[in-house]
Amino acid sequence: MPTPFRIYNTLSRSVDDYAPQQPGKVGLYVCGMTVYGPTHVGHARAMVVFDAFVRYLRYGGWDVNFVRNFTDVDDKIIARAAEDGVAPDVLAQANIDKFHEDMHALGLLQPDAEPRVSTSIDDILGLIGRLVDNDSAYPSEGSVWFAVESFAEYGKLSGQRLDGLQSPDSVPGKRHPADFALWKAAKPGEPSWESPWGPGRPGWHIECSAMCQGALGETVDIHGGGLDLVFPHHENEIAQSEADTHKPFVRHWMHNGMLTMSSGQKMGKSLGNVINVVDALETFPAEVLRLYYLQALYRSPLPWDADALPAALGMLCRLYEAREVAEAMGGEEPAQQVANALGDDAKAVLEHAAGFSERYLGALADDFNTAKALSYVFELVRAMNRFGNHKKARKRGGPVVAEALAALRLVTDTLGLLGMPTEAFIEEVKDKRLGAMGVSRADVGALLDQRTAARADKDWAKADVIRGELEKMNIVVMDRADGVDWRVRVG
Repeated sequence: MPTPFRIYNTLSRSVDDYAPQQPGKVGLYVCGMTVYGPTHVGHARAMVVFDAFVRYLRYGGWDVNFVRNFTDVDDKIIARAAEDGVAPDVLAQANIDKFHEDMHALGLLQPDAEPRVSTSIDDILGLIGRLVDNDSAYPSEGSVWFAVESFAEYGKLSGQRLDGLQSPDSVPGKRHPADFALWKAAKPGEPSWESPWGPGRPGWHIECSAMCQGALGETVDIHGGGLDLVFPHHENEIAQSEADTHKPFVRHWMHNGMLTMSSGQKMGKSLGNVINVVDALETFPAEVLRLYYLQALYRSPLPWDADALPAALGMLCRLYEAREVAEAMGGEEPAQQVANALGDDAKAVLEHAAGFSERYLGALADDFNTAKALSYVFELVRAMNRFGNHKKARKRGGPVVAEALAALRLVTDTLGLLGMPTEAFIEEVKDKRLGAMGVSRADVGALLDQRTAARADKDWAKADVIRGELEKMNIVVMDRADGVDWRVRVG
């Protein structure tokens, strides 16, 4: 049987046990990108959170059908395409291609399905037609509007009240200020499709309802997305979907918190305060972003500032370095025997490792609390590092850290962290951080060669001066029995 789990449900406003419609299965729909521009690190939080969630569920034995859509027909796409002098579909496809490149660079799993608005028009028209037929929607001047007053439970997700909602603009033929467009009458120069109500294109909200139904059926197990989508997007999805099927649309609503700037604003393309994924990955390994997002509970706001990724890089390096030291340890004696001989630091590693799996997986099972789960990881790593400083650990400590290394593999399997060979990670850090500092490997190599020559000549003063120059470049020199190594200081 799959591992049970609980998740905060925005609809019930409580952490609920997950109850599948079909035993062992999870149908997960996540609102994806409106592809009018590049992917920024705010978008990437949602993508990484749900990627990690899917990894965890599959590790726990669940059969997950993961669906993430593209909105490739939208007002913003049309406006941006006009600014750029290209066709809207050309702009949308270019940004979908860039999105796929970014997600691949971030190491994300590919969804099982990626429906698009432009390829779901027939399903959208069918859904709108059924809503018109049952008087939940009405046509007017070539558009079709959803009648919010026809759905008695409108506002149940967001807590919004109809009598408190105001229309942002006055639209001829609209009956209530909160009524929203299912079909928009065609305008000159905009993409359009034929419909029973005249040429036009879908409204934003109807798209996801139609794509959900097409991919996962009339009731979805878990629907995810950013907290900023609760109203109006997800509220409107509920109204139009349940008005159509008269069944619950979603059993569990899962919303991730926003990435916020120091000003308190969320990060958003429309606000002009974005850092694109491709730019962040020029100077930091992808796992740094993953750790940064997962160090916090998924539904909490996450602050972003200039120190965010450097701090996460330092944390990630500590994980890799602990694993590197542990993997180099030898010895074949029984673990408890070694621990008894080497003292409290060795015993602490055994103690942390022994209960790690239960604590770690328990945190993930209780509202996917990656922050709590990672706190157990760092407790274990601190114990490993203390033990790694023991004089005899390298020669005899292998059996002591064996279970700890298995625990770190669990972190890879469930969250996608520590997924690289240690040497490859270290080399990537060198390349990206040197690039950020404007320093080349050749610069470092030349200084190291000069220092080696000075040491060979027993010119210790010159060797110390060169080490100082390297220190100013954030290069840490490590003299070892088999030669000289170096790392970039990250914190």
